[in-house]
Amino acid sequence: MKFRAYRIFNEDNKIVSRWVDLTLDELDPGDVVIRAAYSSVNYKDALAATGAGKIIRRFPCVGGIDVAGIVESSQDARFKPGDEVLVTGYEMGVAHDGGFAGLVRVPADWVVHLPAGLSMHDAMVFGTAGFTAALSIYRLQQNDVKPENGKVVVTGATGGVASLAISMLKRLGYHVVAITGKDHEHEYLKSLGADEIMPRSAMDLSSTRALERAQWAAALDSVGGATLAWLTRTMQQNGVIASFGNAGGVELNTTVLPFILRGVRLIGIDSAATAMPLRQGIWRRLANEWRPQQLDKLAHTVDFEQLPQVFPKMLGGESHGRTVVKIAD
Repeated sequence: MKFRAYRIFNEDNKIVSRWVDLTLDELDPGDVVIRAAYSSVNYKDALAATGAGKIIRRFPCVGGIDVAGIVESSQDARFKPGDEVLVTGYEMGVAHDGGFAGLVRVPADWVVHLPAGLSMHDAMVFGTAGFTAALSIYRLQQNDVKPENGKVVVTGATGGVASLAISMLKRLGYHVVAITGKDHEHEYLKSLGADEIMPRSAMDLSSTRALERAQWAAALDSVGGATLAWLTRTMQQNGVIASFGNAGGVELNTTVLPFILRGVRLIGIDSAATAMPLRQGIWRRLANEWRPQQLDKLAHTVDFEQLPQVFPKMLGGESHGRTVVKIAD
């Protein structure tokens, strides 16, 4: 039986993506076959599908780093047909056929049972983005960042990870400052829970000072580059930065002074390779006490056929929040 998939190819050193019809035998091996219900579009997916970033490590490859669906078959006793499950990260959609397909086959060690209280659709509203946001907040809490410590700043605030982070932080009682270059999105960010909006133009990215006025107890950064360098200079004593993106560049030009004079901590967030016990714990939090009250505001849903139209809008900064892809009922 054939099913629809969105596959990425390297043809004469040019990245091209297109719809194909596949059989199960054409997918990468794995212990668990999932009939996909929903996937989602992350910035990483857009880079991979368009060739704008060197994401795919093996061609051809079905795109999509997220999927939620129902187990069709399993060679692993932990899963049985009919189980509702999700997969995010690992090698999926990068070096292993991913979630943009009617059927997905993956190693059992990548699969998470859908937590009670979380639908397959809502699991993909979170997806890798929500998992990354939650993991970042978890790392802040591990480093004793409490609401009473001061303001938490979130950069690239209209992006998928940042939007979810703002809502989660607000629910947990933090004072959230959202930084954005999109003046027309201020009301949207306030509706998510941002207490203050800071225009991107208010950051002095050209400063040569090693330290500036201390403003933030913690920061969640999706931008990198000069923005991350600015954050290191503006953190409070013992401030903590969770870094999970590079939309503004991969270079980091800073000094050691924020780290040795203010005790600033810079923590890298790698959600793709998170160990399963912590991964399961994060998903339980997302299904319960960390679930944003306005989760429905954070995403819009498109049909599977509309998937290619999402990528250029995301890369062009024309979207906000999350895009969920409905693959099947």
